Amino acid sequence: MIEPTPAAQLIKAFVNTVDLENGQDDVASPDELARWLAARQLGPASLRLTDEEHAVFLELRAGFREALDPGHPVFPHRLARADAILADAPLLVTVTRAGPERPLAPTPGLPEARTALARLAVAWAELVLTGQIHRLKRCAEHTCQGAFWDSSKNHSRRWCSMRLCGNRTKARRYAARQRPQHP
Repeated sequence: MIEPTPAAQLIKAFVNTVDLENGQDDVASPDELARWLAARQLGPASLRLTDEEHAVFLELRAGFREALDPGHPVFPHRLARADAILADAPLLVTVTRAGPERPLAPTPGLPEARTALARLAVAWAELVLTGQIHRLKRCAEHTCQGAFWDSSKNHSRRWCSMRLCGNRTKARRYAARQRPQHP
């Protein structure tokens, strides 16, 4: 079984900071997001975010979630906005500073919020460049849409949990088939 890399774990955790099913958002405020970033060593404990910076992170999160299901993008504008944010991410490609195993890094000397954003961009790029992005998916259950790591051999897993989300989906389909059809 292929285990998720630290980059995959980071992106999964970032996407899952909001639970769409119950509406709980772990990073609903700039202070909550700053604490979340600091807890993952993406920024210092003293990190302070403006409302505008917070909004950018939330837009990036929405774009990441949307990109985890490339076959069924519901909101292409979220993808476009995330692309614009990543295009503006201050990254440095080098053969000496980050080393050959990590040639992509945030540009030195950035403000703390921009460094944290650049570190998320590096993690995303790592997933895309290694092809691991195909294992990080969005749950097919429309009420959930949580990010999960697909550890199946043929990359065919559709739900974050078969017991919960998969069962819900299958039960709804079964119930729909059992309803009498009125002509």
